[in-house]
Amino acid sequence: MWSRRAGRISSPRTIAVLAAAVTTVVATAPAASAAPAATAAPAAEQGPTAEYVVAFTGSPEAATAAVQAAGGSVADVTEEVGVALVTSDNARFLGDVRASGGIAGAARNHAVGTSHPGMPHRFADERPPGAHPGGGGPGSGGGPSGHGPGEEPLADLQWDMEMIGATPDAAQRRATGKGVDVGIMDTGIDATHPDLARNFDAARSRNFTTDMPDIDGPCEVPSCVDPADVDGDGHGTHVAGIVAADDNGFGIGGVAPDATLVNVRAGQDSGYFFLYETVAALVYSAEIRLDVVNMSFYTDPWLYNCTSRDEYLEGTVTDEELAEQRLVRELLTGALDYASGRGVTLVSAAGNEHTDLAAPTRVDEMSPDYPPDAASPRVVANTCLNLPSEAPNVISVSAVGPSTTKADYSNYGLGDVEIAAPGGWYRDLVGTPAYMTAGNLILSSYPLQAAIDQGLADPGGQPVDDMSVRYCDAAGVCGFYTYLQGTSMASPHVAGVAALVIDEFGRPTGHGGRALDPAVVARVLARSAADHPCPAGGVEDYTDEGRDPALFNAVCQGTTDVNGLYGEGIVDAAAAVRGW
Repeated sequence: MWSRRAGRISSPRTIAVLAAAVTTVVATAPAASAAPAATAAPAAEQGPTAEYVVAFTGSPEAATAAVQAAGGSVADVTEEVGVALVTSDNARFLGDVRASGGIAGAARNHAVGTSHPGMPHRFADERPPGAHPGGGGPGSGGGPSGHGPGEEPLADLQWDMEMIGATPDAAQRRATGKGVDVGIMDTGIDATHPDLARNFDAARSRNFTTDMPDIDGPCEVPSCVDPADVDGDGHGTHVAGIVAADDNGFGIGGVAPDATLVNVRAGQDSGYFFLYETVAALVYSAEIRLDVVNMSFYTDPWLYNCTSRDEYLEGTVTDEELAEQRLVRELLTGALDYASGRGVTLVSAAGNEHTDLAAPTRVDEMSPDYPPDAASPRVVANTCLNLPSEAPNVISVSAVGPSTTKADYSNYGLGDVEIAAPGGWYRDLVGTPAYMTAGNLILSSYPLQAAIDQGLADPGGQPVDDMSVRYCDAAGVCGFYTYLQGTSMASPHVAGVAALVIDEFGRPTGHGGRALDPAVVARVLARSAADHPCPAGGVEDYTDEGRDPALFNAVCQGTTDVNGLYGEGIVDAAAAVRGW
């Protein structure tokens, strides 16, 4: 269950250097004048400035010299996995730097200054359009209707917590996540949100991204590097609330309401997660010994990363594109292995492409998704991996709606999905008044300014429709919440339960912390999950929900114990803290 793919993809160099912390070249290497003399690349051809990831086998100093000789400039180094972030306007930079000694590989990270007005938001599909008033799921509805002892004021809108037993009268009687550090690798965390402020660790939170105005909008600060306590997108704050919204008598409650939230931001405001930022955030998470990291994304620009032309069954690929995909696989799996080896339980969303990941082939009409409009449709073998979710030692999570049925959008696949969790499903409960209502989705915290900027709230902070909720206490303190659906929402439920497991069964680490081997955490989650059988006939049919059966119907392989739609079953917080 724990490692789906046999064998490591990363080379020895990706884990050879394990001692230094994430740092820049300025901090780790002698001054540039002390590096070996660099010879300028002959007849460099000037082009637009672009950003690259360069993997190296030797020292940062030698890599810096090679980069400079190829017409590049080193911006940052993550020495633990031998990778540098580089900018260059040499149109032949990739070929020139790859020809240098000590360079193991190079690929673009993203272009700089690529403009695409009106570009759709990366997570736009997680907010279904046209919701009509009405509730969905157990105890949910269009607004709060009171709460029981120990529950948060909006608890009646959280069918997801009730489903998995992450409530004060169930799992949280034994464990609340106290002493457990959960990294949110996403678009940031709004640390001012009343449901997140107490649990937010400002001292250890980091932002590894730099805003790109052409896709992220105007920079909020002169450096274009947002402070580590803001979220201009909202996705990360929503994820953080699912994991650890505070049990403070305000708003909602999280799965692990006493867990510590650490922002290890790798996502742009626009929702893109580029290679270098993701690797750097993973290594940092390992260095500060986080207990759990949630990853509700795939690494851009490739939905699936191949290694050879043989894996392309339809469509074309260039040598450059294959080199890029190989480097993504090598660096990501190396960084994930590094984090897991240092005690980080890694949890990831399985994806929203309603794809059977266990099928021999995969259709991909999205890649490469950056630069915009670059996509070239292809059919590839299932050995082309979605990362991070399909890497070894990552717990991949599919999504269910309030009926416990796999959501139509959720990826699935026997041997690819380990566990299922509530992710919301707008079209669930067909034939009832709850069909296509906001209450079928997952309610969680959201930054007020992002809500106003995105048109979810008016300038006064009031929701514009029933897809969002504003809660204010008697003192006039208010918090904004919105409904979303996706495996992005399912994954943090599992990350939160992992925090409860570490709280309950982990060993003390001093200063109130807890720790538990990631393999043990995964085993507890799997054994305690609530078994969910395949549907009668072996196919989940979404015709009644208004979906094209040729595109959405899901063949369920496996048994009630383990199958392709639900993995080991639906995560069960109450059973997990009892030790299954």
